[in-house]
Amino acid sequence: MTRRFPLRLFAGYGIELEYMIVDRHSLSVKPVADRLLAAVGGVGASEVSVGAVGWSNELTLHVFELKTDGPVQSLSGLADLFLENVRRANQLLESEDAILMPTAMHPWMDPLEETRLWPHEQNDIYRAFDRIFSVSGHGWANVQSVHINLPFGNDSEFRRLHAAIRVVLPLIPALAAASPIVEGRVTGYLDTRLRYYRVNQRKIPEITGRVIPEAVHSIDEYQKKILAPMYRAIAPHDPDGILQEEWLNSRGAIARFDRGAIEFRLVDSQESAQADLAVSAAIVALTKALAEERWVKVSALDKIPVETLEALLLRTIRDGEEAVVEDEKLLAALGERDGKPIRAGKLWERMTRTLIPREVAAEEEWDEVLDVIHSEGTLARRILRAVGVNHTRASRTRVYGRLCQCLAEGEVFHAPRS
Repeated sequence: MTRRFPLRLFAGYGIELEYMIVDRHSLSVKPVADRLLAAVGGVGASEVSVGAVGWSNELTLHVFELKTDGPVQSLSGLADLFLENVRRANQLLESEDAILMPTAMHPWMDPLEETRLWPHEQNDIYRAFDRIFSVSGHGWANVQSVHINLPFGNDSEFRRLHAAIRVVLPLIPALAAASPIVEGRVTGYLDTRLRYYRVNQRKIPEITGRVIPEAVHSIDEYQKKILAPMYRAIAPHDPDGILQEEWLNSRGAIARFDRGAIEFRLVDSQESAQADLAVSAAIVALTKALAEERWVKVSALDKIPVETLEALLLRTIRDGEEAVVEDEKLLAALGERDGKPIRAGKLWERMTRTLIPREVAAEEEWDEVLDVIHSEGTLARRILRAVGVNHTRASRTRVYGRLCQCLAEGEVFHAPRS
C-alpha cells in the first residue's frame, strides 16, 4: 500500500536556525534562553509563534532557535523575515546585557563548566540524553546548526529524495564549514562541529552510523535497516522508552515521518540569516537536480557506497572547500563527466552558478553570499584569516564581535586575504 504525506517533493521547505546567546561585552555564553522565550510566551514557554516564525529552545540554555512556523512554499524572502526576528530577539536581550552570536561553535566556551541544560518542558528527554551520553561536551552543549527539511509525498519520492541527499551530505562542509576554533585553539578542522558530531554517541554506534545514511529503496526498508536496530540498541539504556523516536537518529540526514520530510543536519550556522539561507538554497538546488536525475539515474546514486561518501565527508570536515573530490562514480553523479579530480569548492562554484533556479529561490538574493564563499572561502576559512596566525583572546573577541554585527544587520563577513 502506498503511503501518502501532506506535501509533494520540493513543494515546501522548513528551515531551522540555531544561534548562541552571549554576553554583550565579553561574548561568553549566557544561559538565558528561557528568559528570552518567557518575554514573548510567558514563564516556562519552550516554543512560541511570532508571526510566521517560531521561537524555541534547544538542549542548553545558551542556544536559541528560529524556524519557519510550518512549511513555506519558497525560500525567497525568508532571510529578511528571520532578520526581523533576530533584531527583535536582540532587543529583548538588551535587558540581559546579551546578544545573539552566529557560527557553529563558541570559540572559547568550556562546556564542562558552562553547560546549563534546559530545565523546563521536555527536560526528561534532555536528562535521558545526559544520563546515557553525558552531554556537557562540545558535541552536545557547544553546537549550532541549520536544519533544512524537504518533503516527500509518497514512497517513491522518499526513495528519490533520500538517494539524492546521501550524495549531497559529504559536500556540505565544503560550502558551510564555520567552526575552526574551539576552547581558544585552532583545531585543524574547518568543521570541528561535525568532527564532534561523528563521535558524540559512539557508546551506541547504531544511532549515528557512519553519518552518511545507508542506501534504502523504500520507507519500509528504512525502518527495518536504520530505525529498528537503533531502537533495539538504545532500549537497555532507556527503560522508560523516552528516546524511542525518529529524532533519536543522528545520521547526517534523518527521515521525519511525523512531518513527511527528510531533515539535513550537517549545515553549520553561518554569520547571518542571509548567509544561512544562501547556503540552504544551494544545497536544495543540488538535491533537486540529483532527485530529478539531471545527470544520472537514482539507481546509480544508490550504488555509491557509504564508504566512498564517508571518505569524502572526512576530507571536507578537515579541509572544507580545499578537499578534493576524486571518485569517478561520484563525479559522474555530479555532472563531472571527464572524471578529473576537482576541489569541492570549485565544484560548488560550478553548480551554484547554474543550479539555483527561480522556482527554488530568487537567485539575486544569494549572489553576494555565494560569491564571497567562492572567492574568499568558507566562513571557517575567513574566520581563521581574520583572527590571524598568532591570535589572542582579544583578537578572537574582535572577530566574533564583528560576526555578531553581521547577524544583527544581515551582512556577509569578509576577511583580508593572507
